[in-house]
Amino acid sequence: MQPLKLLNNVQKARLLHSLLINEIPGFLGYLKSLTETVLEDKELIAANWKDQLFSADFWFGLAGQVQKVLTKYGKELHKSPNVFADQLFDGYTAIFTVRALTQYVTHGNHKEPKFKPAVELLFA
Repeated sequence: MQPLKLLNNVQKARLLHSLLINEIPGFLGYLKSLTETVLEDKELIAANWKDQLFSADFWFGLAGQVQKVLTKYGKELHKSPNVFADQLFDGYTAIFTVRALTQYVTHGNHKEPKFKPAVELLFA
């Protein structure tokens, strides 16, 4: 295995899924809810958008991509660390999913006590 600092987002997500698979359905439910909220509240989000790195429209596009992945791969995301990592943590999509993952643990939505430290170790 490579040193942690050399792992990319896909490799980190695959590892997280493999180690703590029981927490993945909860995170995917949160991710689904988050994408729905972002896409339903576009006007409010755009009016309050302050991020300087990218536009609100870019964020909405990422939310839409994640929503399509959730619909297309459904239960495979729960079962397969490869599908989970390759579809949700590759390319620009990772911007949205890593942010959602950190929010998921910050808000205490996880049930597995080891999940938060694992996310912080891998993605912080």
